[in-house]
Amino acid sequence: MSIEARTASKQAVAARPLTELLECPPETGDLLTGAAQCVNIAAGESVFRQNADCKGLYLVVTGRFERKAERLKTRLRLGPVRSGDLVELAAALGASRHTYTLNAVTPGTVLLLPIDPLRHAFDTYPPLRMRLLEELAREVSRAYSVCCMTRAIPVRRRAGSREGP
Repeated sequence: MSIEARTASKQAVAARPLTELLECPPETGDLLTGAAQCVNIAAGESVFRQNADCKGLYLVVTGRFERKAERLKTRLRLGPVRSGDLVELAAALGASRHTYTLNAVTPGTVLLLPIDPLRHAFDTYPPLRMRLLEELAREVSRAYSVCCMTRAIPVRRRAGSREGP
């Protein structure tokens, strides 16, 4: 892949500015602003747990957080979360169950946009939901790229498998 193609690919999945993602008409913005809650989290405390009901969309304001999940009886460390990161787009936009646990590594603060006002904002201004869905797709693409680039063990073909002609 050429350098230009790689650069274009990286730009396509780059995170969008939060102001751009949450841009909406004044009435919808007022609804979200009025419902937003600032939550202080102590070090070692969980913001939410995997499989729990989603209370809303979270924005990390300060502190360091870490995502962990359990899949097929295996504990996985999904990586850090930093200030400015939107957390759990998948749960807020989808099935309303958290897909991982978010723990505070250091004391921090998160801004919570509660699920009911958020859904009302989606109903009154559908482009907001679409922008967040697009950001979720970019997030998945970034995670996939990181997994592909950091694969330590090359994929091997099984003995006896045949390749095409």
